Amino acid sequence: MKRHLSLERLLSKQVDEAIEKKYWRFRADRWYGGIATADCVGCGLACKFCWVNEKVLCNPRTTGSFYSPRDVASRLKTIASQRDHSQARVSGGEPTISRAHLIQLLKHLDRSSLTFILETNGILIGHDRRFAEELAQFDFLQVRVSLKGCCEDDFEKLTGASRAGFNLQLQALRHLIDEGIRCHAAVMKSFSSNESLQGLIDRLSGIDPQLSELEIEEVIMYPRIANKISRLGLHPRVSHEPSKVPAYLV
Repeated sequence: MKRHLSLERLLSKQVDEAIEKKYWRFRADRWYGGIATADCVGCGLACKFCWVNEKVLCNPRTTGSFYSPRDVASRLKTIASQRDHSQARVSGGEPTISRAHLIQLLKHLDRSSLTFILETNGILIGHDRRFAEELAQFDFLQVRVSLKGCCEDDFEKLTGASRAGFNLQLQALRHLIDEGIRCHAAVMKSFSSNESLQGLIDRLSGIDPQLSELEIEEVIMYPRIANKISRLGLHPRVSHEPSKVPAYLV
């Protein structure tokens, strides 16, 4: 939590009535069958398998530029229109850092006909139920909580953060379900056993049966990721070459 909040002070600022936030890239991408993407700067976790360039991850103060919510929404809508995409997202960092910016962005995307997929680690939503209450006003929202492993031990191993963070991720799903927000869980399972995965499914089913339908993430061995996880002593049970990503991951 301390890391998330300290990054918020660094990565966002108020300009008149708008809360601006740092972004480093805008692009169209292949995931979800095609999606307009704004890559923001900064994340409160330091996942050892993260695909983002370490120059971006480790230098938030000097990376990217500030954009207003209106500017980000405009760029996403333009990309979606040019590529005939019906979905948009913020990726490349943690989009829930600076709640005010995210809420303003979603307001600018309202009535745009786009579905917004909120990809989040869930930490801030799990910490404060009021976050989910604010998100509930947007009916074009689908929240994807990306679980960092299947249990507390996995979370600690993969992020280096306190194992208590895993429970915040699960709490985020509880808050979202309680507020009637469309949501699902995704899990990085490349470093977990099948038994651990089944244990997670059982825990999620206890929150709500619909959460048992997990989206599976498996590590893609981009050269910098392969080098990074090897250096950190991680050995994935399942991985894929960038040119051979199976259809179920796309």
